Parts: sequence; structure tokens; C-alpha cells
Amino acid sequence: MSRTVIAALFQSLDGIASDPFNFQFDSFDQEMGEWMTTAIGGVDDCLLGRVTYQEWEGYWPNHTKGEDAPFADFINSTPKHIASTTLSQADLSWENSTLIQGELVDFVRELKAGDGGKIAVEGSMSIVRQLVEANLVDELTVAIHPVVAGSGRSLFEGGTTTRLELKDVQRTSKGNLLATYGPFPG
Repeated sequence: MSRTVIAALFQSLDGIASDPFNFQFDSFDQEMGEWMTTAIGGVDDCLLGRVTYQEWEGYWPNHTKGEDAPFADFINSTPKHIASTTLSQADLSWENSTLIQGELVDFVRELKAGDGGKIAVEGSMSIVRQLVEANLVDELTVAIHPVVAGSGRSLFEGGTTTRLELKDVQRTSKGNLLATYGPFPG
């Protein structure tokens, strides 16, 4: 049986997915928090790119109390596989972090074919893009915030045409859309 690869990203109405902390702060609501908590259930492995790893390694190990505690407990204790061509294993000081050796797509195929629960891509737009294009993401949720960010990078900037199937959509009380996609059948 194949493991499930999930990914979730925040995005503005104009398609910006980079630096969501610049635009999501006033539209984050209880339903989004519940969705995030549900999403991490059953996750045994996480995939992170270099940028996400470097941003998060200085934050999450130090935020284990209060409202950050549930995600901090999850991300600190879950094995993290880091995709980077510039970092070495010696650069990875965050607990449970290992550098992916070889090609990302090959690594994820092997990980997916093994035993365990869900595999989650955390942040890491370039990883999400590569894995969607390789048809390795089983569930992609895009949390679309009701805001025009104005500038930044989009998730599929420079990607190839890839068809997806809408599996579910939810509207939250602050007008966010949680759109979940899967691979296009056929």
C-alpha cells in the first residue's frame, strides 16, 4: 500500500504564495486552525526545502508553549527530510532533520512506497511544484485568503501544465477558501 503525500499552502487572490505572513494575519480564523490541526493528524514524515528549513529551525524549537504548542510539538518531533543542494547534514541542527541524498522525486517515490502514515510537505513551494508535476501529491490544499498581496511569487510560477481534480472546498467565517485538489484521473 502506498503512503499518501499531502501539501498545503496559503495563497492570496492574486496567486501569491510566498511570505504568507505578510497577508494572512487578519483572515486567519478558527476554521483554518481546525483544518491545520486535522491536516497534521497521521503524518509520520515531513518534507521541507532549504528556505523553509532555515526559517523554521530558528522559530519552532523555541515556541513550545501557548497557542503554538500543538504545531511545535508536531514539527519538532516528526522526522524532517530536507531538500537542499547547498546545505550539508552538518548544517542541520534541528532535531529529527536529515538531508535528502540524491534526487527529490526519487526520494519521495521510495518514501511513499515504504511503510508509515502520511508524508507532509511543509511550506516549500518548489518542492510542492516538483511533486505535483511528478504526480506524487495525493492531496494539495490551497488556502486562498480574501486579499490581493500585490507582489511575491506564485506556487506554479515557471511550472508545466498539470491537470488536477477538485476534491473539496470549504469557506471559512472570514472568507478563506480551502480548496483541496488531487491528481486528475486518467
